[in-house]
Amino acid sequence: MSPHALHLDILPHRLAVCRLAPEQPVPGWLDRMPFWSLTRTADELSIVLPEEAASPAWRIEPGWRVLKVRGPLDFGLVGVLAQLTGALAGAGVSLFALSTFDTDYLLVRESDLVRATEALTAGGCAISVARG
Repeated sequence: MSPHALHLDILPHRLAVCRLAPEQPVPGWLDRMPFWSLTRTADELSIVLPEEAASPAWRIEPGWRVLKVRGPLDFGLVGVLAQLTGALAGAGVSLFALSTFDTDYLLVRESDLVRATEALTAGGCAISVARG
């Protein structure tokens, strides 16, 4: 896959990035969310989930939109995130990146979504709006 063959889909979810104490239990209802990610370290429990599901008791950074790289991506590919993050950095857009077995997800502030898509398109990516 050439670096210019990347295609991203804008997902409909509006997400929050949340920080909980490292010893806090994982919410049992999390698996019912349409999109979520969980990372536990010795320092924190981070949860990315739909904004409306975030507890007001948590430390919350709301207002994120998701750009999904169409996959699956081969583990041997080099420079995928570099291409994407470089384009966004050049446009002054901050991001929160997530990776799964199959692909990468870029979270950008909703207020930066248009600027992000313009920068990624100028960087050789195709952008579509996902349905649903």
